[in-house]
Amino acid sequence: MATKKTRHTARIWLLTIVALILVFYVVHLATREKLPIRVATAAIGDLTKTSATNGKVEPEPQANFEAHAPFPGVVRAVYVHSGEAVPGGKLLLAMDDSQAKEQVANARAALKGAEANYQAAVHGGTPSQQITLTGNLDNARIARDQAQQDLQALQRLESTGAASASEVSAAQQRLAADTSALQVLEQQKKNGYGSADVAHALAALQDAQAAYAAAQDALRQAVVHAPFAGTVYSLPVAPTEYVQQGDRLLSMADLHQLQVIAYFDEPEIGDLQTGQPATIVWDARPAEVWHGHIVRLPSTIESFGTRNVGEVLVSLDDADGHLLPDTNVRVTVTVANESNVLVIPRDALYFEQGSPYVYRVAGGSLHRTQVTLGKLNLSDAQIVSGLKAGDVVATGTTNGQPLGDGQPVTIVQ
Repeated sequence: MATKKTRHTARIWLLTIVALILVFYVVHLATREKLPIRVATAAIGDLTKTSATNGKVEPEPQANFEAHAPFPGVVRAVYVHSGEAVPGGKLLLAMDDSQAKEQVANARAALKGAEANYQAAVHGGTPSQQITLTGNLDNARIARDQAQQDLQALQRLESTGAASASEVSAAQQRLAADTSALQVLEQQKKNGYGSADVAHALAALQDAQAAYAAAQDALRQAVVHAPFAGTVYSLPVAPTEYVQQGDRLLSMADLHQLQVIAYFDEPEIGDLQTGQPATIVWDARPAEVWHGHIVRLPSTIESFGTRNVGEVLVSLDDADGHLLPDTNVRVTVTVANESNVLVIPRDALYFEQGSPYVYRVAGGSLHRTQVTLGKLNLSDAQIVSGLKAGDVVATGTTNGQPLGDGQPVTIVQ
């Protein structure tokens, strides 16, 4: 009997303890503090992602012109000022060309001499040399014929005993010498100059022609005219100033044909594609915005100060003459533009080992929910799966406490 009574008492105590635990748990649930949270609602909208950097404006190559000093000398006159719009053909600048004219005259004289030498090499000598050679040939033929006649006469006399054998031998030697001299002159007239002599004369002629053309070109470049209608945007020289050969005299361009070299940091290059739209802002005209598109992506990464960047070429679509070459601008490229997608604030995203999730708010508590992401920008994220339009997600607490799965919450507006 005592044993049964003891078991009964133990059972009562156990039930009592369980009841107390349940009551304590219920009271705890009913009385625990709710996290104050901020929330956002998943909604269908548009998501635009941009990438911004700095860049420099330059004219398109076919719309740019630079004049350089063709020789060392003095700038005689400047007929325009920096920033002036000029029509095609307008006289812009002139250098003192007196020495250039003298060089053209010297080059022309050298060319004439080279032409004469080449013609002489091709035709066997100059006209006076050819006349002299012809005269020498005639004299050599006369001398040979006379030596042959003398030899024949002595041979007849020798047969009658009127001439000695030594006299005949001497006449034979004279004939042989005159014949040999004639053959040398005939060979000289036939062959003229050797092939090596002709080649050398031709090379000298070609050098003289190139020097004459270069002298003429330098003389033409001493006077600078506008090759097309445009704007003089750089004029680093002044009248009476001495310049070295190759120094830049002026730069002009058609300011309706411009491009921008944009310097994008290495991690951002992967989002860039040709054809993506870009906006260009110049601090000197902050109220104006120009538009363009990417036409060339970088082929290499270069150091740019403390940055590793790639040079992206942006063509301007609406250059209006107000944007100037060599100016520093801000370039913003739209790298993504998604329409009618499910979007939430980026603040609502959390990651664990690279896997994204959110805290969905339902029934007064938080529910950790895995999601699949699409495009991201600085403020918003595209949700491909895991949520639907109208779902409420927590973006954080107002008291700094961390969020947790299953926690009761109260929404703070």
